[in-house]
Amino acid sequence: MFEPRAFLASLFDAAVRAAEPLEGIRAYLPEKPKGRTVVIGAGKGAAQMAEALEALWDEPLTGVVVTRYGFGCETKNIEVIEAAHPVPDASGLAAAKRLFDAISDLTPDDLVIALICGGGSALLPALPDGLTLEDDIAVNKALLASGAPISAMNVVRKHLSTIKGGRLAAATRARVVTLIVSDIPGDNPAHVASGPTVPDDSTRHDALAIVRQYKLDLPPAALDHLHSKNADAPLADDPIFANHSHHVIASAEVSLEAAAALARSEGIEAAILSDAMEGEAREVALVHAAIARQIATRDQPFNKPVVILSGGETTVTLRTKGGRGGRNGEFALAMALAIDGHDIHVLAADTDGVDGSESNAGAFCDGTTVRRLRAVNLDPKKLLDGNDSYSAFDTIDDLFVTGPSGTNVNDFRVILIR
Repeated sequence: MFEPRAFLASLFDAAVRAAEPLEGIRAYLPEKPKGRTVVIGAGKGAAQMAEALEALWDEPLTGVVVTRYGFGCETKNIEVIEAAHPVPDASGLAAAKRLFDAISDLTPDDLVIALICGGGSALLPALPDGLTLEDDIAVNKALLASGAPISAMNVVRKHLSTIKGGRLAAATRARVVTLIVSDIPGDNPAHVASGPTVPDDSTRHDALAIVRQYKLDLPPAALDHLHSKNADAPLADDPIFANHSHHVIASAEVSLEAAAALARSEGIEAAILSDAMEGEAREVALVHAAIARQIATRDQPFNKPVVILSGGETTVTLRTKGGRGGRNGEFALAMALAIDGHDIHVLAADTDGVDGSESNAGAFCDGTTVRRLRAVNLDPKKLLDGNDSYSAFDTIDDLFVTGPSGTNVNDFRVILIR
């Protein structure tokens, strides 16, 4: 049979290609305005979305988008600013102001095209009175370590911001059309990048409930703000949004279908478990491993050979300090322990090309991973307990490195049972 890792990597590539922004933007190009067209945007694929829009838009436009350091690309008229992710920095703070400035003097005859994708929350820090950038950094670190799902994190973020929760769109009189590459399980457009141009009906009371549920240790200034009416965001039925629209142009569902189609074209049956999985990465891995072992040993619920695919966004609750690696590495290491000795091959990776804050998109594992780790005197269980998947897979050369992909539809997991 073909080389498993090359096959798994080809499925990842197919998933990423399906999420490239050009065709999605083409399908939802807005009507040209009487006046100006201004582009704003944020996220790890925002520069590539801007590049695609410029290729499709045949009239003058200007604008500014913000993306993660190293994720930019060449554009003609839309400025690209790079800032820090997943922990915000001063460049993101300046970028948020630039987005407000770009649309503040527009009229109802003008058009704003907002290009929004995953990562925009951290890239757009905009601080309410009384909060500092250090406070915002502390909030983001607490959220990232909490194990809370991304939807819950973004409810907190949008009530500690002056740009999220629809506030950016509320700052202009122009018509706003938002084009979204979704990295959110369930594809709620208001949750992508904490919805700078798409409001929802969550409240500061919801945010406070999440703080209590996940025992978040937030700075006093942040807690004070959440207890004040100043934290309230405009609701979705506010008349200011009456002339606005939004469209999800790419999502995990489309990407997983593309990967499944490629597998079937290679003669391997494919099954998609879900495009919206959430939960602790190591626990989600145990469920996947149980299904894979059932297939490997009993041909249930699918006959071998088969690939099973899933997407969504898992979380990692940090148990110690000093570990390296993201949620996909954590999934792969937990999976390796659970499939030890079986002819099962796995790739878990983030479609944006970066798993957490390291240089890899994710990692491979298989039924020999545990044995190979132990052969170099590494204890995989101890590494997992220390959230140190990067060190594990780096040592045995099982990291999956792609570089920035230019899109972001979140986790991609594929398991081959031969």
